[in-house]
Amino acid sequence: MEKSSPRMAGVTREALVNSSPAVASNAEGEEIEVLESTDVLPVAPEDYDPENSGFISTERFRDLLATHGSELDPHKLEVLLALADGNADGKICYQDFVNLMSNKRSNSFRRAILQGSRQLKGCSLRDEAGLGLSQRLVRHVAYETLPREVDRKWYFDSYTFCPPPWLILTITIAEVAVFMYYGLQLDRLVLQVSSPSFLKSPLPYHPQLRVQAWRYLSYIFMHTGIEHLSLNMAMQLLVGVPLEMVHGALRIGLVYVCGVLAGSLAVSVTDMTAPVVGSSGGVYALVSAHLANVVMNWSGMKCQFKLFRMAMALVCMSVEFGRAVWLRFYPPAFPPCPNPSFVAHLGGVVVGLTLGVVVLQNYEQRLQEQSLFWIFFCVYTLFVLCAVFWNIFAYSLLDVRLPPPP
Repeated sequence: MEKSSPRMAGVTREALVNSSPAVASNAEGEEIEVLESTDVLPVAPEDYDPENSGFISTERFRDLLATHGSELDPHKLEVLLALADGNADGKICYQDFVNLMSNKRSNSFRRAILQGSRQLKGCSLRDEAGLGLSQRLVRHVAYETLPREVDRKWYFDSYTFCPPPWLILTITIAEVAVFMYYGLQLDRLVLQVSSPSFLKSPLPYHPQLRVQAWRYLSYIFMHTGIEHLSLNMAMQLLVGVPLEMVHGALRIGLVYVCGVLAGSLAVSVTDMTAPVVGSSGGVYALVSAHLANVVMNWSGMKCQFKLFRMAMALVCMSVEFGRAVWLRFYPPAFPPCPNPSFVAHLGGVVVGLTLGVVVLQNYEQRLQEQSLFWIFFCVYTLFVLCAVFWNIFAYSLLDVRLPPPP
């Protein structure tokens, strides 16, 4: 970091103006003088760490906030004050300040806030009035998914609907489109699995066709009937879209795809003669991770009727799982091929309670810096490798009698 105060003042001014819509609107038509160069980097030696000019004393930082704080977005001002109070060593890193104003947070910055000597004293995000429809939606999502007020305010201030929650919506639309296509082709919407042509599609997982690797993922686009699709689609949209709005498509996609793959591999290991259809593996991974996150942060979660809604989510999961178990042991329409397996649900739950919980608990934190994430990811990778070897060798060694190919 350079010691030149004019350069750092310019960076600070740009970060402050560009970081928040509230500041940008106040700056319309004129330049905001945020922190003068002599204020940002005063030359007094007591304001810096002797070996690193990237630190400023907490007292000086609070004085600057008192002078120029009215020009900042209220939510960021609260977090800056929490940052000042949370540094027991008496110094604040300039890079943490830049990260805040550019909507980035490091682990050290988050710990400084969470370990601060006082709670944020600003009004609750729920008490803010005069919000538009989109702002109320963002606030609702924040209270649905985040347990800490500082994270809710951070998310509310920085979310822009760009990009929108496209992943879960795209998957859902594709599932509906495929279902309608086969509904017209098979001339049935209820219990499509009873049609002799159902498993002839290139999408479902079938034990005789397990060498076709894409089937371990593509099976999510096929459903046994409209009742199967409806329950999965409802849970996928009600839980998946808010989670994607908060955590992003990459993280939610990681949990979803891991749940889908774990579901089909779990079936190939434990229910070796059964096919697999439906998106339950990915859906149960997301729902299980979210419910576990709510339970682990029960006091911090401020969503309305959380006990009732959690009970309803468990009821929906139980009904869908019970339907899958019943269908698996119901006499198949075309023996000797059994009906689709229910084990994929359990594979999704395991992924959600392990890998999914770690992802959802580390909002805006880098997963690669979380040791628990790497532990679960390595365990998951080991499971995938073992399942692959199982599929290659176990079927012949155990002389499993597989149903004929569709």
